[in-house]
Amino acid sequence: AAALARAGVGAARGRAAVRGGNILPEGALAAPPAPVLARGFAAAAVTRAAAGVGAVASVAAPAAAAVAPNAATGVSPVALWLYGSAGWVFGMVVVGGITRLTKSGLSMTKWKFVGTLPPLTQEEWEEEFTLYKASPEFRKMHSWMTVEDFKPIFWWEYAHRMLGRGLGVAFAIPCAYFASRGMINAPLGRRLAALFVAGGSQGFVGWWMVKSGLEEPESEHECPRVSPYRLATHLMCAFAIYTGLLWTAMSVHVPTPAPATADVAAALRRVRRLAHPLAGLVAVTAASGAFVAGLEAGRAYNTFPTMNGQWVPDEVWDMTPLHKNFFENTALVQLDHRVLALSTFAASWATWFATRGLPLTSGAAAALHLLPVAASAQAALGVATLLHAVPVSLGSAHQAGALTLFTIVVALMHATRAPAVAARGAARAASAAAKVAQPAS
Repeated sequence: AAALARAGVGAARGRAAVRGGNILPEGALAAPPAPVLARGFAAAAVTRAAAGVGAVASVAAPAAAAVAPNAATGVSPVALWLYGSAGWVFGMVVVGGITRLTKSGLSMTKWKFVGTLPPLTQEEWEEEFTLYKASPEFRKMHSWMTVEDFKPIFWWEYAHRMLGRGLGVAFAIPCAYFASRGMINAPLGRRLAALFVAGGSQGFVGWWMVKSGLEEPESEHECPRVSPYRLATHLMCAFAIYTGLLWTAMSVHVPTPAPATADVAAALRRVRRLAHPLAGLVAVTAASGAFVAGLEAGRAYNTFPTMNGQWVPDEVWDMTPLHKNFFENTALVQLDHRVLALSTFAASWATWFATRGLPLTSGAAAALHLLPVAASAQAALGVATLLHAVPVSLGSAHQAGALTLFTIVVALMHATRAPAVAARGAARAASAAAKVAQPAS
């Protein structure tokens, strides 16, 4: 409002003014009375608060990029690129799950940051297979394998690794192009740099995880496998990178929607208060699923709703110290995951029931209605996966379902974030306009 006032006074008292194509000298235009001027500026400020408050909210959205949307899709090229990068990470999570379920993750016993070409000749395949035969997994679990049996598990691990390196290229080159065209502002650039570093670090985390499975087990009766702690770390890092990419893409796509009415803004804030803890619950459930996967706990207690006829197995507290049971005891790890999964299912439906009649924006309403559907599908997949002792198809679908459910919750949080910012910006602008109009009255 103050800027509008200064601009108006400057125009009225400028050194020259144009009317009908004639340049008039200073003072030729009479200034309007002060009350009229003030009311005009107040009206302009209120109009700007109602229609252009997105500029205020964009200050609080560091990911907003000044790019025009694509004429065909209505989405800016930067947003499309970020959505594609997030989808790439989603695919990597699914491939990573298949790699684990097919026991392919330990087939490559060496790691280079830039990667290598796959074996192309029979001699190169024999050399790669010889490296694998020196691993504990081959000696204890896959000693029956020939080089032809080895090839499928090698390709899964190789594909997973190369997808990660390919993402680095697919992220860096477009980022450099958009930056050179001035399509990435400074706050967004810093966020993208952090995401790029996180993605590169994920390669080190993955190798750190794989190394734990290449070591000799503590017991000669124990099967070689990666540390469940490192597996959970690797998965949660993937979730974090995916969330960062998705949130940034949505923020570029929709920096801030139009200001909402008071009742809609209140409804959105209510949904947001419920969506935050729900997102935390989904993330914790996914992390507990990583420990189930790391211990292969899904291949035990393949009954539901009880665990081999018991609601709580007798062996849940067998380990000492006590806290190890939560992370290394197959019985308690699976029980925890069941409880968390059912809690997520119930919380998703409770969120929908508590907010289904509220006046919401179309984006928030869509995410809200998808929430219980995705939660129900994920719960059903989980039970089916357990009852069938984790086949590759169901296990990988269940992992994809977890990320799908998390995606919907993140979208719900984003859809309820921007209108609240816009509402506060509108209130501040309207208050400033009222202050300008007050002396005139």
